[in-house]
Amino acid sequence: MKKALLILFLFIITQTNASYILLPMDVDGQKNHLKAYGITYWTLNKELKVKWLLNYRGGSFLLPDTEAIKRECQIRGVSFEVISNAKTESILEEISSPSQNMEAVVLEKAPKIAVYTPKGKQPWDDAVTMVLQYAEIPYETVYDEEVLNDALLAFDWLHLHHEDFTGQYGKFYAQYRATSWYIEEKKNAELLAQELGYNKVSEEKLAVALKIRDYVIGGGFMFAMCSATDSFDIALSAEGIDICEPMFDGDGSDPGYQNKIDYHKTFAFKEFLLERNPKVYEFSSIDMTRKRVIPKTADYFSLMEFSAKWDPIPTMLCQNHTALVKGFMGQTTSFNRDQIKSNVLVLGETKTNGEAKYIHGIKGKGFFTFYGGHDPEDYQHRVGDAKTELDLHPTSPGYRLILNNILFPAARKKKQKT
Repeated sequence: MKKALLILFLFIITQTNASYILLPMDVDGQKNHLKAYGITYWTLNKELKVKWLLNYRGGSFLLPDTEAIKRECQIRGVSFEVISNAKTESILEEISSPSQNMEAVVLEKAPKIAVYTPKGKQPWDDAVTMVLQYAEIPYETVYDEEVLNDALLAFDWLHLHHEDFTGQYGKFYAQYRATSWYIEEKKNAELLAQELGYNKVSEEKLAVALKIRDYVIGGGFMFAMCSATDSFDIALSAEGIDICEPMFDGDGSDPGYQNKIDYHKTFAFKEFLLERNPKVYEFSSIDMTRKRVIPKTADYFSLMEFSAKWDPIPTMLCQNHTALVKGFMGQTTSFNRDQIKSNVLVLGETKTNGEAKYIHGIKGKGFFTFYGGHDPEDYQHRVGDAKTELDLHPTSPGYRLILNNILFPAARKKKQKT
């Protein structure tokens, strides 16, 4: 009897003294939000589970208490709190209350990440690559040859670099056609297409887009920014149609190609009009860059609020320490709300003119997220500009949205309630 009581006593003491590590993600609690995602990924990579506390203190992370994790937080400059088992239970009880718009989502496995980017990319930077490096989250690069050889099957998450999947070289023709980098890029793209067995760059890029489409339908997670968003959908919609003018592919476009566009083939967009003029730096009416009249000082977008318990996926993707995020431009800055399909969720919008900045949808067994703009901390990034130094922006709300997408595939899969 005494032995049983002693065991019970020791068990109670152990439970009382047990502790967890909380990575707070609110404004005042965290000094480096971006690297906190890296700590979470690092923990998952050690085959330890993490709880993502949706809408609790800005979307905090609950980790097991180990010396290694605490040491890693100190090395990377990430704020953390060691909390008792009793405090943890109190937090989880608060989160589970039906009166609270919160949820605790279990993250189980570090997703394997691929970044689709050309091997000889130009000097201007890619926001996703930068934040992955800054957060110390490992990734591999792939490009057309790897995609066409089904290399994507080895990855859980794919980011599309600021690519032009239409074969029009980013519509840079008017301003940059005489520059050495544009001439070199065009030559390399044509050589690669020929090596891969295609007559035109547009045909080769379509084949790549179709492989990526199949990857998502099969259960992959795709994230795209800037021109990779609308040019991807345009390429899918124009399958079998020549929409390129002679300066891009050596021959004329198909007569009346606008009427041949098939919107059923796209992921996110509908009823858009293509920009026919090769000298206009624009792909279609999807992008709002030329239509918006918002001064820089007033350019913000709002994150939508979802039910954490009933809609955990969009809630995960919108986790932040602020609901109002600074806007930023790009070749594709934001999306025309009238040309977004009804089954696509708008996660972030600019309320002054109703444009969508951040959208998400389901395709087959997989998911996609499109995020307008080039660099969340460089309002109007131009070709040749210096790269953003993320040490100056460790709490960037705009970059947090990218990292939400990176952790999203790690969540324990459960049947959606919506």
